[in-house]
Amino acid sequence: MPLARLLIAAALLAAAPVHAQDFYRGKTINFVVSADAGNSYDTFARMLARHLPKYIPGEPNIIVQNMPGAGGIRATNWLYNVAPKDGLTFGMINNTLAFDPLYGNKQAQYDAQKFNWLGTPSQESAMLVVWHGFPVSNLADARTTEMRLGASGSGSTPAFFARVLTSIFDLKTKLIVGYKSQTESFMAMERGENDGNASPFWAALNAEFPHWLTEKKLKVLVYYGAIRNKEIPGPWFIDIVQDPAKRALMEVAQSGLAMGRPVTAPPGVDPARVALLRKAFDDVFRDKDYLAECERHRLNCSTPSSGAQVLDFVKKIYASPKEAVEKITAIYQEGQGG
Repeated sequence: MPLARLLIAAALLAAAPVHAQDFYRGKTINFVVSADAGNSYDTFARMLARHLPKYIPGEPNIIVQNMPGAGGIRATNWLYNVAPKDGLTFGMINNTLAFDPLYGNKQAQYDAQKFNWLGTPSQESAMLVVWHGFPVSNLADARTTEMRLGASGSGSTPAFFARVLTSIFDLKTKLIVGYKSQTESFMAMERGENDGNASPFWAALNAEFPHWLTEKKLKVLVYYGAIRNKEIPGPWFIDIVQDPAKRALMEVAQSGLAMGRPVTAPPGVDPARVALLRKAFDDVFRDKDYLAECERHRLNCSTPSSGAQVLDFVKKIYASPKEAVEKITAIYQEGQGG
């Protein structure tokens, strides 16, 4: 690079923190969450909101706003199409929503590859579990004994993964839908109204129902996600599936798990402010006080991803093999009545 261009670039970098500090001082950031108050998304967002200001020049206030609705699509559409593009609004969205446009969901009015992803505090592992008294202990049993799997609706994440896992492992399953929440579905499992669930997150289960794990109330038939988790008492999908087509299918299906609890700003935000916010999230993810709070809440914060890494992953999934995308799209649309 010519010396003159190097000098110009250095001058811009040197000036950027001062400009950013002038912008954010005395301002308030609106941190939108696409879920109700009280769940793990909300908990993560409020933790981040407490620790982020010290890493943003000017130390702005951050207010968390819950915007549930349509499985998180309401907030995601709002962030993409309506939210101010000045760097004072960003949001944590449900981790599967980046890929709803890929599956042909017409309600998803956004291009996930154009969002300004800021990072995610964790990657997730999810499981196919059954209650301890149910006479199925492994996937082989589940091919001959029907499992009643609970879900809020036929288009919900537990229902989607029930269909995915049934397809991959040739399982015998029956969906029991109509629960108001996953927690209600879990309580029904404990009462014997259903036999299990196809997609509880390990981190959420460990935080909300730790006694079920210590008392071995659940049997894990398989767990899935982008990373191996030695804490989970069951086989990892990658270790038991060798078929490349099935692996590709699952990589697309489980893409939301790698997204964890993704935070994004709208498209069109000044790149300098996006870079500043990405750095702030990266710094928080290493902050000792933040990590201590994660531990108190029994949340796994050990596998964060930067905004650039999240964007690269989104682009990778959108470039997945056509056959895998078509198969997952068919499974997804089955739950949407498509």
